[in-house]
Amino acid sequence: MELNTSGLISLEQALEKLLTQTRPLQEFEEVPLTEAAGRITADAVVSPVDVPSFANSAMDGYAVRAADVTPGVVLPVAGKSFAGAPFHGECPAGSAIRIMTGAAVPAGVDTVIMQELAQAGEQGVSFSEAPEKGQNIRLPGEDIRRGAPVLDAGVRLGVAELPLLASLGIERVRVVRKLTVALFSTGDELQPVGTPLQEGQIYDTNRFAVRLMLEQLGCEIVDLGIVRDDPQALREAFRKADECADVLISSGGVSVGEADFTKQILDEVGSISFWKLAMKPGKPFAFGKLSKAWFCGLPGNPVSAVVTFYQLVQPLLVHLSGNTHWQPPARQKARALTPLKKTPGRLDLQRGIVSANAQGELEVRTTGNQGSHVFSSFSLANAFIVLERERGNVQAGEWVNIELFNPLLKV
Repeated sequence: MELNTSGLISLEQALEKLLTQTRPLQEFEEVPLTEAAGRITADAVVSPVDVPSFANSAMDGYAVRAADVTPGVVLPVAGKSFAGAPFHGECPAGSAIRIMTGAAVPAGVDTVIMQELAQAGEQGVSFSEAPEKGQNIRLPGEDIRRGAPVLDAGVRLGVAELPLLASLGIERVRVVRKLTVALFSTGDELQPVGTPLQEGQIYDTNRFAVRLMLEQLGCEIVDLGIVRDDPQALREAFRKADECADVLISSGGVSVGEADFTKQILDEVGSISFWKLAMKPGKPFAFGKLSKAWFCGLPGNPVSAVVTFYQLVQPLLVHLSGNTHWQPPARQKARALTPLKKTPGRLDLQRGIVSANAQGELEVRTTGNQGSHVFSSFSLANAFIVLERERGNVQAGEWVNIELFNPLLKV
């Protein structure tokens, strides 16, 4: 049996609308390097210095003039050059300088011979073979030239990037300002986590999950709490968010129930780009614009809320924040170890557990019940099983596409 999917748009169409209708922030600030983790570079960063800034040794050994070396002939040792304690002055002709890795190469020498090729004695040092001029010396600017770009604009600063900037003596960096995101959940049945539940009530896990993901994405968060199923309260929440945020994310209220007012009020105070996806879970996802802020309306079911955030809101926020180097999770092939139920008509993102067999092939098995209320499936899973829109049931042994979770869901 095929579903009636008229009026539904695909995940790919939805992503295209999100990314073509929005543009990255164009507001920047300068911050200390110590506060720049997770921020996005506003401009290309260029090196203010040569790296290395002076000629230094790549080996522990002896610095010499190559022309002075004859295998087996002893050269007197005129001094030492250690990292942070260089040899001062010029090396005398016909002499050698004891040198350590990273130490400055003294004036007057042009080669470093590794200590494994040296025989040291009371009279000096001799070498077992003639060296090549210039060997084992790191020249100024050999790694990075002064004025050379070291990072592009649009790069998220992390463990790989910040120590590089620190090594160049850069103390401050210009970054895109943080994206401000307001969020609220709707529903009379919702209660904050930790509050005793009455009959018919549930905990507001969606807002909790969304907040965690926003923190990982480095957003400034304005938490508007739980908004009851009241049109006036919703209008006020929209107004507050529009005044202070770049993006508003709501959870619940975008379906077609009698008490689902979010879409109705968005029609009044803004505009809707789309609100139905040919995707399971996550069909009732709304995207639109208030007078200033962008709006994403997540479904009320917990799994649907997280899936739509991961697949749609995550790339939107990354795009708005100016991160041009982020890549969506790659799809790979894996062999299904268990049967998978699927009705043609919508893209189905099932939660799966991926592993590799003895031959190195990826295999995937289901986490079990794929209901949009079964949030425990995320704690078991490490990937989405991506079942194409027109695909039906999958038998064990068939090949399927999978997307391994990125750090937003699983480190």
